[in-house]
Amino acid sequence: MQHIIDRFISYVTIDTQSDPTSESTPSTEKQWILAHKLVDELRSIGLHDVTIDENAYIMATLPANVEHEVPTIGFIAHFDTSPDFSGTNVRPQIIENYNGHDIILNEEKNIILSSSYFDDLLQYIGQTIITTDGTTLLGADDKAGITEIVTAMEHLIHNPEIKHGTIKIAFTPDEEIGRGAHKFDVEKFGAQWAYTMDGSQIGELEYENFNAASATISISGKSVHPGYAKGKMVNAVIIANKIIEDLPRHEIPEETTGREGFFHVHTLNGEIENATIEMIIRDHDMDHFLRRKELIQAIVKKYNQAYDDCITLEIKDQYFNMKEKVEPVFHIVEIAQRAMEDIGIKPIIKSIRGGTDGSQLSFMGLPCPNIFAGGHNFHGKYEYVPVESMQKAVEVIVRICELTANR
Repeated sequence: MQHIIDRFISYVTIDTQSDPTSESTPSTEKQWILAHKLVDELRSIGLHDVTIDENAYIMATLPANVEHEVPTIGFIAHFDTSPDFSGTNVRPQIIENYNGHDIILNEEKNIILSSSYFDDLLQYIGQTIITTDGTTLLGADDKAGITEIVTAMEHLIHNPEIKHGTIKIAFTPDEEIGRGAHKFDVEKFGAQWAYTMDGSQIGELEYENFNAASATISISGKSVHPGYAKGKMVNAVIIANKIIEDLPRHEIPEETTGREGFFHVHTLNGEIENATIEMIIRDHDMDHFLRRKELIQAIVKKYNQAYDDCITLEIKDQYFNMKEKVEPVFHIVEIAQRAMEDIGIKPIIKSIRGGTDGSQLSFMGLPCPNIFAGGHNFHGKYEYVPVESMQKAVEVIVRICELTANR
């Protein structure tokens, strides 16, 4: 288990935060540092055909050790971390034999990981937990997934009696800003299907995610002296507020769960002459998703008629529900489910309230369910990962390889 801890810490202490404002791939130069480290490590443990392209996409192969024909499968994780919270100077803390009490992350700043507020902690009593120091995120999303894939491949190399087909692995940049699969070469990867190791708590197995779009609403107003503004002023801020008020008020992230979709206004900027609303639209059901986009269009049309076409709307689809592509090859989910059951894990099959590289890859021809990596509270200072969950994820990967070779 110490081997997993050491490997994980060697990854998370490298800052790989991505940048949504950058147009390069990877979006930050610092992602190259971990990328090159991973290439060296993959070669050192004995993987074949280790490559890194001009956009920092890493691929490698573990050749089959069986003579009969076996499907080529893959495992994928991303090495960038979220721009939502600092990833600079990550200082992990190791809590051995966790006792169920609150964990003091930072005594000086009174930052506490509370087991009463984050009650998932209580299922890990007696285990070893890695936390932040309260000033950064941890990076278990998705450096735990990378740790697990590398460790599983190393285990298979050192234990040739475990039979498996050809295994492909890949590590990608910029997943956290929605671009992780944009320049992924599915043909070069050469797998029939793959699994992203990018889920949360132990047991998670996901093959359904949101349909996703972004919407940008730009409003042009007219500024007039407020004392003489009657019938002349067009206040873009007021119009923006009216548009937001017309959205279903309970269909927002903080009031929805499960398969419930939402509108999320995440940015509002404005003054009298110009205002901009930026939002995301999410729904698992395609018909509901389309209706949500139609509602935005109808609201904008309504206020364009009232204010002389002063509003423009841009809607961009971001990704779609991979269920459509995974269900026709559902045995790939069943293999992962059985792998978990075989090592004593109860699978938690649920829909993702978000997206993964796997959702985009599935529509690019690589069906790609998502498996737990073990972390909790991603993208913030309360992030943590139980080491035993990472160990179990390694075992799941190994067992999937075995089961695929024995089908």
